[in-house]
Amino acid sequence: MSIDTNDLISMIESLPIDVKTTIIEKILSSLQPIQEDIDKLWVKEVEDRISDIKSGKVQMISGKEVFKEIEERFVR
Repeated sequence: MSIDTNDLISMIESLPIDVKTTIIEKILSSLQPIQEDIDKLWVKEVEDRISDIKSGKVQMISGKEVFKEIEERFVR
């Protein structure tokens, strides 16, 4: 069975929103499959950074300060 792209789009447009959402999720996951190893590394990184902040190992600075420093260093 061969379906023209325009026919497929027309069919999708007529579907209820919950079905469209499911289709979108499936298409997106097929474009960028879940990479569990990388996701686990990111979770660990975030947990480590939170731990460093809570323990006082690192000190947070405001975004305003960051952009001020960037401007002072690189914008002339």
